[in-house]
Amino acid sequence: MEDISAHFHIGEKEDPEQLLLLFGLFLSMYLVTLLGNLLIILATISDSHLHTPMYFFLSNLSFVDICFTSNTVPKMLANIQTQSKAITYAGCITQIHFFVLFAGLDGFLLTVMAYDRYVAICHPLHYMVIMNRRLCGLLVLVSWVVSVLHGLLHSLMILRLSFCTDLEIIPHFFCELNQVIQHACSDIFLNEVMIYIASFLLALAPLTGILYSYFKIVSSIRAISSAQGKYKAFSTCASHLSVVSLFYGTTLGVYLSTAVTQNSHSTATASVMYTVVTPMLNPFIYSLRNKDIKSALRKICDTGR
Repeated sequence: MEDISAHFHIGEKEDPEQLLLLFGLFLSMYLVTLLGNLLIILATISDSHLHTPMYFFLSNLSFVDICFTSNTVPKMLANIQTQSKAITYAGCITQIHFFVLFAGLDGFLLTVMAYDRYVAICHPLHYMVIMNRRLCGLLVLVSWVVSVLHGLLHSLMILRLSFCTDLEIIPHFFCELNQVIQHACSDIFLNEVMIYIASFLLALAPLTGILYSYFKIVSSIRAISSAQGKYKAFSTCASHLSVVSLFYGTTLGVYLSTAVTQNSHSTATASVMYTVVTPMLNPFIYSLRNKDIKSALRKICDTGR
């Protein structure tokens, strides 16, 4: 196992003016992400009308998005500010663990939210019976447990590797799992196998659940006779469907860019989309088209005056 005092360097050398621009851009995006998601959480807690399964899951998603972004962006901002791109070996492993944890948790929560919409549209009369507090809490708990174990798996798998030199260059703006193991001197075959197996299972299962839920939802909506009824039913899914498309679209973009090109800048740019941009846009997607959220936010603003 590598000495815990070992260091990695994140990213390649950049132009000072470009770094200043990136610092301002990422700081702005990070603050918007924090503010937007915190407002969603505050709105769901403060307004009794939002104490429903859908908004319970949404507040959990907002919390995870805050953690997801906070795992990478503050360190990157500190590196730009101090012009030191070093990160300790222990810090790198910790960053990988939480990145894998929160990325997986995002996917699970989106799946749980798809199931919630499926029950609401396909079994509206039994919605409150099926989506009771116990089931909602259990779904979130299981999502957390599986995601934590997934993160631990990859962290422990990296700990078995040894690295050739004290300073390794990771051409990325954070410690990305695939990039780190490529710098190992020991055999990484088992690590790569576990990454593919875990990614396949933990990405395919949630996506399959989401697709099945929306297949049943579309079937139910098509059976509604009135156009107004169809629109009303679909509008309850529009925000969630937008977030799902954004999350899986950007994630797929990262893996395609990695597979098609070896350009580290292209891969890093694609990663920015789902590590920074997606968590920032989620609150806007849910609040702009949601009357209940907008009403709760207005009450918060009125109270603050």
